Amino acid sequence: MREMLRIGAGAGFSGDRIEPAVVLAERGHVQYLVLECLGERTVALAQLRKRIDPTRGYDPLLERRIELLLPLLRRHGVRLVTNMGAANPIAAADAIIAIARARKAPIRVAVVTGDDVLAKIEPGELTMETQTPIAKYGELVSANAYLGAAALLPALESGADIIITGRVADPSLFLAPMAHEYHWQLDDIDRLARGTSIGHLLECAGQLCGGYFAEPGPKDVPDMAHLGFPYADVDADGNASLSKVEGTGGCITLATAKEQLLYEVIDPFGYVTPDVVIGPATLRVTRSSAPRADVATVVRARCRRRSRTEARAR
Repeated sequence: MREMLRIGAGAGFSGDRIEPAVVLAERGHVQYLVLECLGERTVALAQLRKRIDPTRGYDPLLERRIELLLPLLRRHGVRLVTNMGAANPIAAADAIIAIARARKAPIRVAVVTGDDVLAKIEPGELTMETQTPIAKYGELVSANAYLGAAALLPALESGADIIITGRVADPSLFLAPMAHEYHWQLDDIDRLARGTSIGHLLECAGQLCGGYFAEPGPKDVPDMAHLGFPYADVDADGNASLSKVEGTGGCITLATAKEQLLYEVIDPFGYVTPDVVIGPATLRVTRSSAPRADVATVVRARCRRRSRTEARAR
């Protein structure tokens, strides 16, 4: 068991910048690099590409990202977890293996499937929100279930260097390495809640470092042109310190962390994931007193679940 696990967030959406992931892999001393590149719109667009070409349907930047990252992953012993598989994770794995073979760089790739439930949806079924028949909205292109950390654990246990998935809940991409490395049980609600909260902070990558927090004047963020992406140092109980590579732009402050905690949260006391239901409003986030050479990285956030009753298994 590790004394401390460092997980980096190398992407927050499909078209995200590639350079921050390279910086994390090269200088971030991370054990895991997570590329979160998938959303409801992007997986639907991937399904359309797959219809045209059955060998495609994965993230359009996959080859470019892997070409740049593969040497660094091997050199620094970093494991990659990503949902760049989109609508076709198996084809994505084939593409990664082809790149590795061309470089004569042996690599083990594990694929997680099971999220695509399009074939199970009947057009006559009613939507949960309005009880409207699905067919009324037009042709159904994409239907995916949100997989949780449990779906990724066998892939991590296989020893694969790269784990590629389709639709997995964003925080679960980060929670799975924590659960794997620290041998958390899937009914250990407190640790899963903490880990999910850390994953939620990291999942949008540059946003935690001030990306969408920035408002020049009222809310200044330094060196936005070179915005860094964050990493978390996570302990065995699921507490974490958040930071970024020195010399990169942006900032991690209490304000940027709290804003990210509320991202996509309708109920701050009941944020539903496939793994647990958490309450972002109950988290404790504090500023670290540890000095850093880079002013932009002085501030860290520390997250802790306050009680077992504030998270429950779904």
